Amino acid sequence: MGFMLRVRLASFFAGAAAAAAGGGYFLYKDYKLAHDSMALKIKGLQDSNDAHYKALEKRLAALEGQRSIGAALDVDTPSD
Repeated sequence: MGFMLRVRLASFFAGAAAAAAGGGYFLYKDYKLAHDSMALKIKGLQDSNDAHYKALEKRLAALEGQRSIGAALDVDTPSD
């Protein structure tokens, strides 16, 4: 009887270890997928923000040039 109990316990712990390893792998993959998705969204937001910032700098430079020269320069206005 003692031998069968040891075999069953060993089988149980081997199965539990395999399930934990498999579950950990799938959780890690899910984490990496979510991380990559969020990183891609953040990169898109940063690029959009940089484009807005450059457009504002260009417009500000044109307005400052107009103010210092006194001439009426064509300034692009946002079409929002």
